[in-house]
Amino acid sequence: MTSENELSTLEASYSGGGLNAAAVAERRAEHGYNEVPEKRTGPVLGTLKRMWDPVSWLLEAAIIFELALGKTVQALFVFLLLVFSAITGQVQASRASRAIGFLHRHLQVSARAFRDGHWVILPSREVVPGDVVYVAVGDIVPADVRVDQGTVKVDESALTGESADVTKTAGDMLSQAATISHGAAIGTVSATGASSSYGKTAQLVRTAEPPGRLQKLLFTIVRYLAFLDVGLAIILVAAAVIRAESWLELLPFLVILFIATIPISMPSSFTVANSLEARALAGRGALVVGLSGVQEAAAMDVLLVDKTGTLTRNRPEIAHLRGFDGLSGSEVLRLAAAATDADAADTISAAITRAAQYQAPESFTRSWFNGFDPVAKVSKARITQDDGIQAAVVLGSPLVLVELAGVPADYAEQVDALATTGARVLAVATGPNEDGLRVRGLVALADSPREDAKDVLQQVADRGVRIIMITGDSVRTARAIAAQVGVGERTGTRQDAINDPAAFDVLAEVYPEDKHAVVVALQKAGHVVGMTGDGINDAPALKQADVGIAVGSATDVAKAAARIVLTGEGLGAVPDVIDSGHRVYRRMMTWTITKLARTAELAALLTFGFILAGFFPVSLSLIVLIVILNDLVTLTLGTDRAGASSSPERWDMPRLARTAAIFTVGWVVVGLGLLWYCLDVQRLEPGQVSALLFAYLIYSAMVTILMTRTRNAFWKSIPGRWVGSVVAGNIVLTTLLVLSGVFTSPVPGPALLIVAVVTVVVMFILDRVKVLFYRRHGILEVA
Repeated sequence: MTSENELSTLEASYSGGGLNAAAVAERRAEHGYNEVPEKRTGPVLGTLKRMWDPVSWLLEAAIIFELALGKTVQALFVFLLLVFSAITGQVQASRASRAIGFLHRHLQVSARAFRDGHWVILPSREVVPGDVVYVAVGDIVPADVRVDQGTVKVDESALTGESADVTKTAGDMLSQAATISHGAAIGTVSATGASSSYGKTAQLVRTAEPPGRLQKLLFTIVRYLAFLDVGLAIILVAAAVIRAESWLELLPFLVILFIATIPISMPSSFTVANSLEARALAGRGALVVGLSGVQEAAAMDVLLVDKTGTLTRNRPEIAHLRGFDGLSGSEVLRLAAAATDADAADTISAAITRAAQYQAPESFTRSWFNGFDPVAKVSKARITQDDGIQAAVVLGSPLVLVELAGVPADYAEQVDALATTGARVLAVATGPNEDGLRVRGLVALADSPREDAKDVLQQVADRGVRIIMITGDSVRTARAIAAQVGVGERTGTRQDAINDPAAFDVLAEVYPEDKHAVVVALQKAGHVVGMTGDGINDAPALKQADVGIAVGSATDVAKAAARIVLTGEGLGAVPDVIDSGHRVYRRMMTWTITKLARTAELAALLTFGFILAGFFPVSLSLIVLIVILNDLVTLTLGTDRAGASSSPERWDMPRLARTAAIFTVGWVVVGLGLLWYCLDVQRLEPGQVSALLFAYLIYSAMVTILMTRTRNAFWKSIPGRWVGSVVAGNIVLTTLLVLSGVFTSPVPGPALLIVAVVTVVVMFILDRVKVLFYRRHGILEVA
């Protein structure tokens, strides 16, 4: 920050008018403060919003219908499930918001503005359009500023992804949140808050949204079961008409079947599964900001990896030192350090200074120094050599030094060879004066990859995810970095990225706004897209991506846009995120198959049982109890033990429906056999038949959960503590209710034992069929 003496000097040198207090107040009234307002939702409103979507509407309609039929208990049960799901979702979202902190609400920088005839230091949020501001080395630009006086070099890597500094002179624009690395300038604020480049990016973050995969899955499940329910309802009504019975008496059962069809507990079960993995990931260096990012990671098949600051450190280091005329590398570095400002904030100066401290600690005595000139692209110094002779030193662009100094015969080839490695090359020349310079060496600086980058990317690739590196750097630099981290060789540029990004392994020279377009293009092509990044320019793409991952060094806007924020260095936690997604998928696959199977089993057994027996084989109150007990175990599925797969998962609903059909058909056939046995062999009363079939439906639903947890034989995978406990508890509770006659007619112990034994025998048979089905479709079990 500039000292008070420097401010006094500026005040004396600047003759402009600046703004007075009245003008500032007027412009603030028009434009507001220089900040991007954060749209926040309170807990009550957030919970209510989660009760206002298409799935919730179906449940709310069912509640109204139940109340109209006088079924208060059933209506209350549905309402409580709906509220529980909404509250759970809001609690998780609030925790995530507090954890990330929403840092972009408080970008704590100060600004120097010329007001009422003198320079003042004020918080950046108080800057208004028309303010005259001063920026110098190390400053963060407080708003969009048009340069009026001076020349500066600007680090815009957080905004553009380009690691090289950019020169700005009078008439050029400085973007908010860029950092001044060289020089000083006076300029006029042109845009603040949401109207600035920083603010517009933050606004785009809010409008970019990924496909609603969970909603699509919910509606697909509802559609499958609705088709079944409609078909069975038609059969029921037709049977009632044929028997000259009132079909209106069927309405209570039809409503219960409708409620059983709706995936009431699925959002809550997903939330539990995601939250469990989110807690585990927090201990592995990944903060989950958006819970949907975890479940989407299982299906992710493309990962876009930003280069600067993600694969690389965004900290250039000396990569090569090449001397001419017998000069050693350390001597070249010593000369380069003599023409470098050790106090400059840019990464190039810092890299040379750091290296010189270790490799060339004996610096030359410098009698004169002219810092880097962004226009001339050189810095100059006059030094006293070891022999006491004065010499001029010039450091700068190899192309510029060709015009200023003599060069070796193979100079161009040497420069090109270093540039091919992806490094930024500087030349250093010396001579008795500036008219007798000769290039004595080359300094190559490279933004080297992180140590773990290659290994982490290989781990991601081993999980079946394709890596595409995306960067604003040149093709040459991008290829060099890609080779070092093990990314493929097919390289495309900006137009390629927009037209067909999937055809390339590396996308170079990509503009910031193109990253969002690349994500959208891949999603439209059917890919589930992950995106890693760190800069403001990455934020829209991070928001749009199915799995947006901000690295630890990311800007505040990037972190707020992402669903996953890495808290450690590098991408080391990304494989853990993918594995967590697979575990969530496996738990939800169990939920989906059992939901389809048990709902279809209940509906089919009631329908065909009504046709065969002339009455519903399970009473209405016991059907409600079945729904309650089934949903209790459903809520625990999110905590179940699960393994990770080595390839992206897909919600293949036709395949899941065929899997569920294995259990549905088997259990329905056996259930109808038990119904015949109870009526024609045992001659049991309808109440006892209802009790035994109630027990059969619970037993079969519980063992179906055990079977669908794994693609291997069920006994090879032990369920989680909560799942096992609730499954066992439901079986024990059902057994006690049936034997004691609570809510049911009491039945003899031997009759219930027959039901239990039949269930166990059929379980082994259906489980074997399941294993053969998976093997036939080439679906291998995971660990």
